[in-house]
Amino acid sequence: MSLNIFYQKRQKELYVDSTRIHCSRKLRCSPHLHQELEIVFYYGGVSNAHSDSTCHRLRAGDVFLTFPNQIHFFETYAPEDFIIFIAKTDLMPELADVFNMSVPVSAVIHDAANDPTIKMLAERILIAETERQRDGGGTYVKPLIRGCLLALFSEILRRMPVTGISVEDSDTLRTIVAYCSNNFSSNLSLSALEENLHLNKFYISHLFNDRLGLRFNDYINSLRVSEACRYLLNSNHNITEISDLVGFNTLRTFNRAFLRQMGVTPSEYRRINSGAPSASPAGQPLLPTEEDPCV
Repeated sequence: MSLNIFYQKRQKELYVDSTRIHCSRKLRCSPHLHQELEIVFYYGGVSNAHSDSTCHRLRAGDVFLTFPNQIHFFETYAPEDFIIFIAKTDLMPELADVFNMSVPVSAVIHDAANDPTIKMLAERILIAETERQRDGGGTYVKPLIRGCLLALFSEILRRMPVTGISVEDSDTLRTIVAYCSNNFSSNLSLSALEENLHLNKFYISHLFNDRLGLRFNDYINSLRVSEACRYLLNSNHNITEISDLVGFNTLRTFNRAFLRQMGVTPSEYRRINSGAPSASPAGQPLLPTEEDPCV
C-alpha cells in the first residue's frame, strides 16, 4: 500500500490528551512520523493502529507505542476511550539510547493498560499535566511528571521486546529528517543532501526506502503539502504564492502533489475548511495540529 506520509515538527516536550478530557477526540489521523515517542492507552472502541508496515486491531486494555521516526496512523470505526502521550525522549535521558537505537518487535502490548501500576502512572501524568496547563501546578509538578514518565516507560519496556538498529543508520536518519524539515522549501534534492550533509545520495535513498518505506521525493513533497495546508488555513496568500513559499517549482506540480496527498485541490481544501479547521475534505483527515490527538 502506497502512503502519503508527512513529518511533524513538534514544539512541546509533552502532549497529553484523553477522551476523558475532550469526549469528542478521535485517534484517526493521516500517516506521519516525528522525533517523539507516542503512546496510547486504549480502554475501549474500535480502531486499527498502524506502525510502519504492520496493522494492529486495538482492543480494550491494549497499549500502542511507536518510537521516534516510526511511521504510524490510526483508523477509527467507533467511539473510543483512550489516553495519549507524545513525549520527547529528552524527558527520560536514562532510556534515550533504547528509544533512539531500537524499535519495538511489536507496537502493541495486549492488556498492559489494565495493569494497576501502568494505569495509575498514566492517569497520574494526565492529571498532573492537566493541572500544569491550567494553573502551573506548583513547584514540583514538572519533576513529578518526569518521574512518572520514567517509571511508566520503564514498566512498558519490561513488557515490550525491542530489536536494535545500527547506530550509524539511526543517527544518519535523524540528521537527514531534521535537515529536510528545516530546508524543504528550498531546492532540495538527493544531490543537495549529498553536498550539504556529506552523505552518499544512494545511501540516503536506501535509508528512505528501507527505514521509512517511501521515496525521497515523495517525502519532500509531503512536507511541502503539509506546510501548504497551514498557509491555506492561516494566511491570505494565493495558491501560486503558497506553491512558491513551500518549495514547488511549478504550480502544476504543486496541484498534482496536493491532490494526491489530500484528495482535493488546494483551492477546494481552502474553501471546504474556511472558518472550520476541524472539517475533513472529501473524507480525508486533516493534518494534526497541537490540539489534535495525533500531534
